[in-house]
Amino acid sequence: MVSIDHFRQELLAQMSRAAAQGRMDILVNSGELCRSMRKGDLRMSTCCDAMQEEIRAGDVLLVERTDGAGMTVRYLLPRAVKSRLG
Repeated sequence: MVSIDHFRQELLAQMSRAAAQGRMDILVNSGELCRSMRKGDLRMSTCCDAMQEEIRAGDVLLVERTDGAGMTVRYLLPRAVKSRLG
């Protein structure tokens, strides 16, 4: 089964690739992010959780997650590294 960490890793990889191309932002749709993870059980809510956790100041939530419909976020690039240590 795909975990929230798998979705987070894919999201961060997409952000990294976009930043390496010199882009200033990236538009991410949860449905597209879910489909990019073609292994195991694809749960939209878990995908949205990962996207929600990566929202920072300046990012824009364009489509809010409602009743499993997914969400769309414009993330600013480059990203500051967030410490995972308490």
